[in-house]
Amino acid sequence: MIKKYFKLYVFGTLVLALILVAIFANTICPYDAYKQDLSQAYNAPSLEHIMGTDAYGRDMLSRVIVGSRVSILSTLLLVGVISIFGTFVGVICGFYGGVVDMIVMRISDLFLAFPGLVFALAVAAILGGGVSNAVIALAVISWPKYSRVARGLTLSVKNLTYIEAAKLSKDTNLQLIARHIIPNIVGPILVTAMLDIGTMMMELAGLSFLGLGAQPPTAEWGSMMSNGRSMLQTYSWVVLSPGIAIFLSVMIFNLFGDAVRDVIDPKNNN
Repeated sequence: MIKKYFKLYVFGTLVLALILVAIFANTICPYDAYKQDLSQAYNAPSLEHIMGTDAYGRDMLSRVIVGSRVSILSTLLLVGVISIFGTFVGVICGFYGGVVDMIVMRISDLFLAFPGLVFALAVAAILGGGVSNAVIALAVISWPKYSRVARGLTLSVKNLTYIEAAKLSKDTNLQLIARHIIPNIVGPILVTAMLDIGTMMMELAGLSFLGLGAQPPTAEWGSMMSNGRSMLQTYSWVVLSPGIAIFLSVMIFNLFGDAVRDVIDPKNNN
């Protein structure tokens, strides 16, 4: 038990640190992330520029820090939107059933039938470039997983004894959902959302890497890797700097999700 909470505190602290860096990025970065100085182009990592500089002489550490605002905060916004919307749809379908349930679940089946990133590429291409359009594209194709989970959990609890007792006490359907259904299914939904942050971050970076997300000169990790990919063998730090940032962030969020699951899952409370 102590080990599980220790992991939660450690990785929770690291997640909080990442979020704070993203929020205060402009304050803590050592240089202006967008200031160009061609005389400093492609400087190797040094004490002055810890991660080196890019083709325009911009400090890579500053751009990675500023890029965290787009990469991390956009991912958290995305996961928050799809988890809330998908849960709402799933609970309504599971609780009421009927024709609406059948239609919505067939729509979700349609979304789940396609590879997620491929579908997101198609939607993003239609909407055009930009971070907001990339977030919308991923949101459009990612909510069904939450609706499926929420629907299944709602079906498993809506006919339990305490729900029947609440009905006898004249609770309305809205009260049943708000007081009894959602509090009893929020745990698995939360774990799913925590474990989904790393995936969404990778997919958002992937869209930017392919030119369908953040557009230059915006500092965003996927876009930065795309802009420097031709320099991998000569000026590797231009690609590796944002790549390492993605790797560490995804790893921290995934480990935090595992820690949350270990604490919330009753099977692990031994």
